[in-house]
This record gives sequence, structure tokens and C-alpha cells, in this order.
Amino acid sequence: MTTLGTRLLSLLSGLLVASSMPPWGFWPGAILGAALFISLSADRRRERFILGLLFGLAWFAPTTAWMYFLTAPGYVIAVVFFAVLHACAAVVASRSALAKVGAHSLVEMIRMVVPFGGIPLATLGIGQAGGPLLPLARLGGVPLLTITVLSIGALLSENARGWQQLSDTRRRWALSAGAVIAVLALPAVAPSGSDLAPVSVAAVQGGGRQGTSALEVPSIDVTKAHLVASQLVDDSNAVDMVLWPENAIDVNRQPFDESSIADLVRAEASRLQVPFVVGVTEDAEFVYDVDTGNFVNAQYVVMPDGSVVDRYVKVIKVPFGEYIPFRSVLESLGAPVGLIPKDAISGRGPAVVDVPDVATLGVVISWEVFFGSRARDAVRSGGELIVNPTNGASYTWTIVQSQQVASSKLRAVETGRWVIQVAPTGFSATVDPSGKVLERSAISEQTVLFSTPMRRTGSTVYTQIGDAPFAAIALGLVIIPLARSRRSPLLGRRSPATPSSQS
Repeated sequence: MTTLGTRLLSLLSGLLVASSMPPWGFWPGAILGAALFISLSADRRRERFILGLLFGLAWFAPTTAWMYFLTAPGYVIAVVFFAVLHACAAVVASRSALAKVGAHSLVEMIRMVVPFGGIPLATLGIGQAGGPLLPLARLGGVPLLTITVLSIGALLSENARGWQQLSDTRRRWALSAGAVIAVLALPAVAPSGSDLAPVSVAAVQGGGRQGTSALEVPSIDVTKAHLVASQLVDDSNAVDMVLWPENAIDVNRQPFDESSIADLVRAEASRLQVPFVVGVTEDAEFVYDVDTGNFVNAQYVVMPDGSVVDRYVKVIKVPFGEYIPFRSVLESLGAPVGLIPKDAISGRGPAVVDVPDVATLGVVISWEVFFGSRARDAVRSGGELIVNPTNGASYTWTIVQSQQVASSKLRAVETGRWVIQVAPTGFSATVDPSGKVLERSAISEQTVLFSTPMRRTGSTVYTQIGDAPFAAIALGLVIIPLARSRRSPLLGRRSPATPSSQS
């Protein structure tokens, strides 16, 4: 095949992977794209780098387009950076199919922590949230899903090559199918936690126009919309708790619990005689007693008697959304850093809040739901139910919102917990521990999602072991094939034939 033809196939493989991501959600696309890309080879490192780069660009350009609305230059830099990582993996892996699986899996795991603490969107795991591989998240989260997708792609690639060579075809396909079926059967016997008692939750979506920033919509209008929507909840609903989304309340120059807005929330909690769990943006000095001029993103628990009994402050911040990395440098270069005039301060406590007589909630605010480590921390800290208060109102289209629902599905399966996602303009959703979305709101509608999730206890394999074992497996898949001088056909090179003995 010509060099141009190989490069076009590399672009196609990346587009196939992209098609697996929400909002498109063609989950087989990732497997087919992986198979096609792994089948491509080049002798020169420069050409392998180009193939990996094209693969990454076609994958990430459409699936991370939401970043454009945070920072257009940052979007371009991020796409190129992610693509370069996969280009480097392609160079390292050479012709070995197993090394390709390991190298590209490692790249995806690196994206969970680098840059700026990680940008784990448009991952292979997110692309499988709507497919039959999802239950594997109970065993190994996104890292195991990543290795599995690439491994199945490698099997398809190598078996297709065997078909062309008419060598042991039936046996190879049978063994491969058996291995895949065995892996898919493992979650059925893995621990997933157990039920305690039901909790009746009203998740309030205030509604409003999508694609608007905080600078365009006064914060008090957002609060009023949620107060109005809360009127849809009455005594006949018999709820145990009302949940408001991230940024539903914004208070300045005073603590939340001393504000007039807190009094409005107290009035609603008193009317229904249930706790309200509300998202609040507040000056950091009232939380940490340090006058930094910055803010915190928190979730407060307001009781019917008016007391504010617990609070969780968001730990993982959105780069260029809640803070500006290298602010002084970018400002000196003329970047519009004034669009984010203050930086968020990270929280320090466990990812839970206690709602008396209701449940211990695991809390992952907005961006944090994309990180398996945060939901894992919530469960290990006693979380019986996970809530994801979020705010995607500033994003046009629904790329990030639909990927967030997919991430809520992943976190539900990984932890064996129900997940309640709630947003000011959508999507809000209820997800059960199997990853099934039981209800989802429409964009911009004013509504309340009523659900009765179960408080749950116990651990999954993933909550016990985390990501590290799978990073070690991926590293081994890179090192072992490259260190061996004699490789099997699966590794991309046949062992040299042994000369026959002569009598």
C-alpha cells in the first residue's frame, strides 16, 4: 500500500474511534478503529509517528470540540498534545501488536493525570459506556476497558492477517472468541455491593438557555429558576432530599449561611421538611479563613430547621474554566485571562457529605465525575449514593454533556452505587449500579427528576484495587514484546523457521 493510502487509513481509524464517543455513541467504532490502526505498520520511525499523529488528530478533534468554548487556543493545543502522545506510542510500539496495545493504553492512562491533573474526556472507556464491555468497569474501571478495547482490536487485526495467509484461521478465531467471552463473563461473578434502603430524591433542573456563560446570566436568575422549579415538589411527592446542581447559588462578600439566599433555601427546606443539598460558589476566605481573593465551588447541606450541617468543596478544578494555569505568563502575552477573574481553590476533605437521617452522599462535582479516583474515594469514605451536581450551561452542543452522562454510567458500575446527576440546563440523569440510565432530562427544560435510588454498601474490585495494576499490565505489554528476540505471530513478527535436521 502507498504511504498516502496508509495515512488515509490512519485518519479513518481515528474517526472510527471518535464515532464511539457520545453524542454519537457507535461503540463498535472504537474496536474497529483500534483493529485498523494496529494493522497499519511502517518501517521508519518518522512514518510511524505520522500515522499515530493522524490517528490522534482524527480521534480528538471532533470529540473534544467542547474545549473550544473554554479556550480556543487551548483546544488546539490539547488536541495536538493528545495526538502527539499517541504518535510517540506508535513509535515505541513499532510492529508489535501487543506493544501497541500496551503503549496506547499507557497514553490513555497518562491522560488521566496529565496535563493539569488530567483531562480524561473522549476516552476509550467513555466510548464503551453504551456497549457490552461496560460491566468490565466493575473490575478495572476505564484502564481495563481501554486495554480490552485495544486487545480485541489487536485480535481482530492479527486474525484478519491470518485469514489472508490462510493459516490456522478457524482455530485462531475460535480461541479469540473464547477469550473475549471469558473476559466478558467475569463481571457476573465479581462483587458489586449490596442494597441497604431506598432514598427518595428530587433532582431540580432550573432550565434556561444553553450556551451562555456566567458573565451573560446573572447568578440570581439561576437561583430564582431553581426556586421556581422546586415548587414542582410538594408534600404528595414524599421525598427524602432535594438536590440542586453546581453553581445554582453564587454569594459574594459574605458566607453562604449568613446570606439572604440561604434564607430562601431554608424556607424551601422548611416547606417540604426535607434537607436541601445545594451547589454554592462562595468566596474562599469564608471557607479557609484566608483572604486570597479567590473562590470555592461547594455543595452544602441545609436542614429543615435552617441549620447548615455539612459541606464538600470541589477538589479537581477545570483548567481555563475555574482557574487559569500560568496566569501571569498568559496575561503578559495578552491572553484574555480576565474572562476568569478569580481562581478556584481546591477542597481538602473526603468526597462525602452526611445528610442526617437520609444517607451519606458521595459527591463528585461536575468535572470530577470524569475521574474514577474521585468516585472511588467517595465510596471508600463511606458514600452510599453518588451525586454529581454539575453545570454545562456554557457549552454549545451536547458533546461534553453527553460524555458526562456516559461518565456517570462508568462511575456507577465502577463503584456499585446509584449516581444522580443534576445540571441547571441539562443533562440531569438517574443511573443505576448496572449503568442503566433510568431517566434523563432534556436540554434547557425546567423539570424535577424524581427517583428512588438505593443506599448501598460494599466494594467492587475496582474500588479496592484502583488503576495501578492496569498501568503495570500496560507497561508489561510494552516492555516484554520489545525485549524478546523471538516473537510469536500475535506480537507482529513470526519466529524464524527452524532448519530441518538431515540424516
